This record gives sequence, structure tokens and C-alpha cells, in this order.
Amino acid sequence: MATLLHRTRIVDRFLDHLVKTKAIDRNPVTTLREACNIKQSMPVWRALASHNPGKALAELRRPQPFGSVLGEVLAEHVTLMRNRGYKYTSQSARLLRFDQFLQLNPALQEQPVGVMLALWAAAKSTRNHAAECENLRRVLAKIFRHRDPTTPSRRTDPRPQKEVAKQWRKPHIYSPDDVRRMLNIARSYPSPRAPLRPLTIYTMLVLAYCAGLRRGELARLDLGDVDLQDGTITVRQTKFFKTRILPLPDSVMVELRAYIIARRRAGASQDPRSGLFWHAQGRTRRYTPEMITWLLVNVIRRAGLKPQQGRTGPRVHDLRHSMVVNRITEWYQAGINPQDRLPFLATYLGHRDINSTLVYITVTQDLLHHANERFRILGTPCLNLAQEVRS
Repeated sequence: MATLLHRTRIVDRFLDHLVKTKAIDRNPVTTLREACNIKQSMPVWRALASHNPGKALAELRRPQPFGSVLGEVLAEHVTLMRNRGYKYTSQSARLLRFDQFLQLNPALQEQPVGVMLALWAAAKSTRNHAAECENLRRVLAKIFRHRDPTTPSRRTDPRPQKEVAKQWRKPHIYSPDDVRRMLNIARSYPSPRAPLRPLTIYTMLVLAYCAGLRRGELARLDLGDVDLQDGTITVRQTKFFKTRILPLPDSVMVELRAYIIARRRAGASQDPRSGLFWHAQGRTRRYTPEMITWLLVNVIRRAGLKPQQGRTGPRVHDLRHSMVVNRITEWYQAGINPQDRLPFLATYLGHRDINSTLVYITVTQDLLHHANERFRILGTPCLNLAQEVRS
């Protein structure tokens, strides 16, 4: 069955080809997928291959988006927020989950909103669900107050989010030696079928650590975003719709230049809009964020910094945390006041303000030592002055 389901991907691509060449009007699997309101074709194929396809397809059906009694109100709010310039993807997903819950429980349609929220909160007992319910209460209160200004405001309960924060994993701060070890492993990464891949992974690691790029930013980089003459890269339309131009050290530009030359020799497209991190397989010919994560996690495992299985241990995003902490440590060592440089660091990372950057500052023993030493040097004269005034 596994082999049969895997072969259905070939059939799916063939049906899409028939639609493209106008041999058929519509892909029947796409029609079934839209009727069931699901995004992937594999569940449809699995249902068709079952003993009772009709029953299996009926069980696949999902409620239509925003089809509940509150659906129109929720859909208008999502449209309003997106018209204001917000991406509003995660919040929209939360509203959709609540809307589907209401559709699957039609008896709730005549109940007050408070009863709906209470039953939605009781559906799961996890900390994340409790925080999501509190967030939903806040959003609904905001929606109803926007529609009727006389509606009393509601005070947010911070306790569910604090409970969720307790189970967050603390970031792992890679030392410079850890980064060197990962870079050496990336250079010798085994990839006989894709000779460019080791240098690609190496360059990804260099940019992830030296420029603090997120995995999605690495995946969206185009060849034209690299300016070898000015020594900059352009990171376009990332979080909060920001586009920023990042100056890079000469050592990083040397590595980027070497990768671009190797990329050209490998036969990659020289179109400025083609993906910087190119590979020969697939339609888009660029690495996806998921593929980048898988490759870099594999390097972290090979470096002995993460267990061979499971989700525990350092993450790829911890490279961004490490870049911030190690940069601040270097500023302390150079006698620079990090507080004066935080606005520049926030802009470099693509943050709206320094409050988002403060989340990345993990207090390590080395960082604490340099901070205490700076306070000792600058604070001691002030303490002596205070004693002279008292005397």
C-alpha cells in the first residue's frame, strides 16, 4: 500500500499535465480535495484506495472556512487586519480552529459567546490551548468593542501565557569553537550525487551565524540580493514586512563569492531572481525552509551537539541567539557599551524595536563576567564619590 500511495504522486502530476495541455478540464483529485476542504492530495488517494471510498471521503470532509454562526464576524476581522498591513496568519489559524469547533457542534450556535468559549476551553487541557483560548477571548472582545464602542473592555489574564513560557526551551548558545566544528563538518558533508551541497550548507551556516538570518530568509534569498561590490545582501519582505540591507564582513563576502562561483560552475541559473541556494532537483530549484532545517540539524547532530534522534538539544534558530550573545560579548571585550549599539543590532536583525532583540540576549557566564567587570570599572568611582559626600 505504501508503494501504491507513493506512485499516486506520479498520477497526480500526470493529471496536472493533462489540465495544463487542456486535455481535460479539471484534475478530479483536485475537485475531491476542494470538496473535502483539505490541502493535500494524499488523504484523498488513501480514501480512494480504502475498502469503502465513499465513507472514507465523507470522514475527510472538513467544515468550510468561517462557516459558523460567528464566521462572518471573524472573516471581517481577518480582512480588516490584513488591510491594515498585518500578515495575520497565525491569528487567522486560531480563529479558523474555533470556527471549525463551532461548526462541528451545531448545538452551540444558539448559545452566548461566553458559553462557546467555555466549552472551547474545556475541549483540551494543555497549556498551549489555555493560552490560545485566552488570546481568543481578547480578540473577540476587541472585535465586539470595535463593532459596538459601548461594549465594556476586558482585562487580559497573563497567567496562561506565563504557564506556556515555563515549558519553552532555553536557547543554546553556540561557542565560537562549536561554530568552527559545524563549519568543518559542513565542508566535508557526504553528498556524492550533489557535489555543490557541502559548500551550500557551509554558506548557509556562515550567513545564519554571521548575519543572524532566519531559515525562511535563507530560503528566500535570490542571486540578485547579493551585492559583491558593496559587500551587502538584501533581505526582502521578511517578518513585519521588513526589507533590510545588511553589510557583511570581508571574510563572509569571500565565502559568498566562492560559493557563487561554484554555483555558476555547477550549471545553476544566473537569473538574478533565481534562488541563491540552488539545487538541481525539484521545480523551484531552490532549498525550502524545511530542507534547510533538515540539513543544518544533521550538521548539528554530526558535530555531537544534538542527540541523533528526537527534538531535544540545540536548534537551528539558536544560531541567531548565539550571534547576538557572542556579538555583545565581543563589544564588552572591545570596551564598547552594548547599550548604545542595541538599536543598530535590532535593525540588523529586522526587529521593530530593541524589545524584540532583548529576547535574544541569554545571560551566559562569559557575558555576565564582562558585564560585572564593566560595572566594576565604571561604578567604583561613583561609589567612592558617594562615600566622600557622606563624610
